[in-house]
Amino acid sequence: MDLSTEYMGLKLKNPIIVSSSKLTSEIANIKKAADVGAGAIVLKSLFEEQLIADSSALMDQDIKYFWFPEAIEHINKHSKEYGLKQLLSLIKGAKEYTDIPIIASINCVSGHEWPKFARTLEEAGADGLELNISIFPFDKYMSCGEISDRYIEILEKVRSYVSIPISVKMGSYFTNVLQIAHRLNDSGADALVMFNRYYRPDIDIETETIVRDNVLSAPQEVTKSLRWVALLSPQLDCSIAAATGIHDAKGVIKQLLAGADATQICSTLFNNGISYIDTILFDLEKWMKKHRYESISEFKGKVANREGSSAKFERMQFLKKEI
Repeated sequence: MDLSTEYMGLKLKNPIIVSSSKLTSEIANIKKAADVGAGAIVLKSLFEEQLIADSSALMDQDIKYFWFPEAIEHINKHSKEYGLKQLLSLIKGAKEYTDIPIIASINCVSGHEWPKFARTLEEAGADGLELNISIFPFDKYMSCGEISDRYIEILEKVRSYVSIPISVKMGSYFTNVLQIAHRLNDSGADALVMFNRYYRPDIDIETETIVRDNVLSAPQEVTKSLRWVALLSPQLDCSIAAATGIHDAKGVIKQLLAGADATQICSTLFNNGISYIDTILFDLEKWMKKHRYESISEFKGKVANREGSSAKFERMQFLKKEI
């Protein structure tokens, strides 16, 4: 049975990608993920601030550093604990151990100063680079178009420094998701990751304080990206990786039927352990045998490409009361 797929120009033995997280910051976890069958691994993100690590530059880059100068101290300390040297060592160690694609990741908000470091990651052996771009619509003076332009600027600037494939991990906070996806596709992105799951502050009503208890995703969240994967997969030339809410083979299969080339998993590995990758792959093969599929290509995009599916994914309101 052929589980292979192509993602951002890279050949993957299966569509299961371990996404960037604390898990992928340690070589022992990377080795284990490779051993139990991961198709590719995205290393823990290196933050743009870690590459700049200069107080005046950070303040110019983002106003939050002016109001919260203690954040600069934290960033500088974190840079010493897990900076560029550590990431380069991680890439080297991973590539020496496994031949599955190892993708470096940068969490960024601008195209200034840091993109030249991308070449260093390529030289270290990274097979690809994921741009985890986090620009939020919190500035009333920044238009929707300016936010989209910033994404394109970052992509094009990084592209000028590297030849390895580049993916863009994007959020869903856009006025027009289809438009920015097409712009990134046309500007040379090799893949889009849909979507980033951002920090979600909550309030504890007993202590009346801000808390962050909902760090991990829930399986119900899979439908958020499913809509856009299904709408965009027939339209784009670049690859699409689905992310968030994919906790088992069922979530993987849904996204593949919607047209995803690969799926990124994270929360389920924190809940069930890294070895759960093997279970997902076993259940995926079991489903394929049941439906008499010999390869991923036989059913990838099958639902999204079916006549009438687009209109169903575009629908925003219920036609009748469901509950």
